[in-house]
Amino acid sequence: MPSPSPPLNEFELIARYFAPLAQGTPGAYGLLDDAAVLSPSSGNELVVKTDTIVAGIDFPPDTAPELIARKALRVNLSDLAAKGARPCAYLLDLVLPPAIDEAWVAAFAAGLSADQKEYGVSLIGGDMSSTSGPVVIAVSALGEAPVGRIIRRGGARAGDLVFVTGTIGDASLGLRVLQGALPTLEADSSAFLLERYRLPQPRVSLGPQLIGLATASIDVSDGLVADLHHLCSVSGLDAIVTAASVPLSAAARAVIDGGNGVLAEALTGGDDYELLFTAPRAVLDRLNELARAASVSITRIGQMTASSDPQKHRVLVLDADHRPIDLGSEGWKHWR
Repeated sequence: MPSPSPPLNEFELIARYFAPLAQGTPGAYGLLDDAAVLSPSSGNELVVKTDTIVAGIDFPPDTAPELIARKALRVNLSDLAAKGARPCAYLLDLVLPPAIDEAWVAAFAAGLSADQKEYGVSLIGGDMSSTSGPVVIAVSALGEAPVGRIIRRGGARAGDLVFVTGTIGDASLGLRVLQGALPTLEADSSAFLLERYRLPQPRVSLGPQLIGLATASIDVSDGLVADLHHLCSVSGLDAIVTAASVPLSAAARAVIDGGNGVLAEALTGGDDYELLFTAPRAVLDRLNELARAASVSITRIGQMTASSDPQKHRVLVLDADHRPIDLGSEGWKHWR
C-alpha cells in the first residue's frame, strides 16, 4: 500500500490553489512577488476595506470551506458597496490550524473562484500562516470610486430619510435555524433563512449608483439599530425608526408572527449585509427608479432628527402606537 503524500507547504498551496486566482491581473505578478501594484482608472481613487472572520465567532467551525471563502469575500464587498465603490481586487490572509487538510484548501479556493467570476474581482496577494487556534481569515478588498465622492458615515442631515435595501433579520434568524432553535418552522422558510446567513448578497451594483443621492451610508453587519447608531454618532444626529416599516421576508415574518418574540432580534441581530443609508426626500423618485432597475427593494424606515443631546446620539425604534420599543441591546459587539 503506498504511503500517503506529505502535506503541501504554504508555497506549494499558494502555487496550486491561489496563484490561478490572480491570473489576468498584471500587477499581481502571479503571486510570485512581495507586493502587488494596482492603479485606479482615470478620475477614480482606491477605496480599501479589511475584515476578519474567525471560526467559532463569525461562522460555525464545521461550515463548508467554499461557503466560508465566499462569505469572507462578500462581507468586504458589502462595505465597498456602502461607500459607493466598485470592487476590483482583494488580498487574503489565511491562518490555518494543523487539522486543515489540502482538500479543505482546495474547496476554499474553489469558493473564491466562483465569487471572483460573479463579482469581477481577482486575488492580488496576501499571506498564509499556521495557528494552534481556530481558522482565521482576513480579506482586504479594494474598489474604485470617483475622487472625493465616496459616501461616508458622517454626511447625514436632519430631515434626511433613512432607507434600507432588501430585508432585515434573515441572517440572525438563519443562525437560530442552524442552532436548532426553530424546529417547527417550515422547511422552505428554514432553507431561505439559512442561505441568508451563510451567503450574504452584497449590493455591489446598487451601491455606486447611490453616489450623489445618499448623504451617508453603511452596511448592516452589527445589526440595523447598531449600524444606524454609527451613522448617528458620526453625523451628530438622532434617528427615529418605525418598526412596522422595516422590511421583513416572508420567512422572517413567519417566525415573528409565530409568537417567538424575536422582532427585537431581527432588528439587532446583524449579518444582513444590506445597505443602510440616508437621503433627502427630494430623491425619493430616483431611488424608486434605481430599486426597479436593480430588482432590489429600497424601503424607507425612518428619519434623521436633530440630536437632543450633543454628547449622546440615539436611535429610537417606535411601535405602532409611536411608543419606544425596548430592544435590550442595539446589536453585536466584540468582547461584550
